[in-house]
Amino acid sequence: MKRISIEEPWMKEILKQGWPTCTSGVITGAGRSGKPLIGQILAANWLRQGGSVVFMSLQYPSHEFLVEGLRRVSGVDIADHVGRVAFIDLDPEMHGMVVESPHRIRANLVKPEIWDEALERACGSVPAEGPGILVFGSALNLLLFSPTYSDAILDRMKRTLSEHGDRTILFALSNTAKARQIAQLEDLADNLLISHSRRNPPRLFVRIVRMYGVKFRPDPVEIPIPPDFLAEVKAVAGHSRRRVMSVIADL
Repeated sequence: MKRISIEEPWMKEILKQGWPTCTSGVITGAGRSGKPLIGQILAANWLRQGGSVVFMSLQYPSHEFLVEGLRRVSGVDIADHVGRVAFIDLDPEMHGMVVESPHRIRANLVKPEIWDEALERACGSVPAEGPGILVFGSALNLLLFSPTYSDAILDRMKRTLSEHGDRTILFALSNTAKARQIAQLEDLADNLLISHSRRNPPRLFVRIVRMYGVKFRPDPVEIPIPPDFLAEVKAVAGHSRRRVMSVIADL
C-alpha cells in the first residue's frame, strides 16, 4: 500500500506513517469547525509530491477563494501545478453542466446524474501520476437539503466512497444537521477524522478516529492557522453556504 507523507509537523505528530493512497476518507465535525482547511492541507501535500487534485467546491463563492486559501494555509500556488488541478464549482441554479475550461466545470451537483458526469470529466482532465488523483469535496452535506434528490445524491456519495478504485477520496461534511445520513458516510470511509474549533481567539483542532492500514495517535492536535484567516474563512463560507442552501432547498 502506498502512502503520502504529510509534511506539516502537527500532522506528523499523529500520523507518522503517512496518508494511505487509493482510500476513502471523511472529515466531519460541527459547522464552522474548519474542515475544508484540513482537506486543503492534504491537497497541498498531494500536489507537492506530484499528484493531481480535483476540488468539488460547494461552500465558497468561487474557486478563486479556494485557491487563495490554499496559498495562505499551505504556501501552495496553483499556478505552479497547471494541468494537475481541476475544479467542479456547484451551481444549483443551472440545469446541467458546463465545461468552462479544460480544468474547470460548473455543474448542478444536486442532480445525481450530473454528479457522475462532472466527476468523471474532471478526473479525466488531470494525470494519474505520483500518488494519483485526490478528489476533495467540501460542504457536500448541503446537497442533502434537496427534498427531491437527497436520497439519490446520498447514494452517489456513498458509491464514490466505496467504489473509488485507484482514486483517493476525501469529503468534508458538517454533521450539525442530517446527522443520520452523515453517519452512513462516516461508516463507509476507510479514514475518519473529526474536527472542532474554539472561539476567542479562533483555534482549530483535529483528531483521527480511523486510518486504513497505518498506525496513528488518536489525541486531538491543534492546527496552527492564523486566527484572523480562520475567522475570515468562516465568515465567507457561512454567507455562501446560506445562499446555496436556500436554492437547494427548493430543488
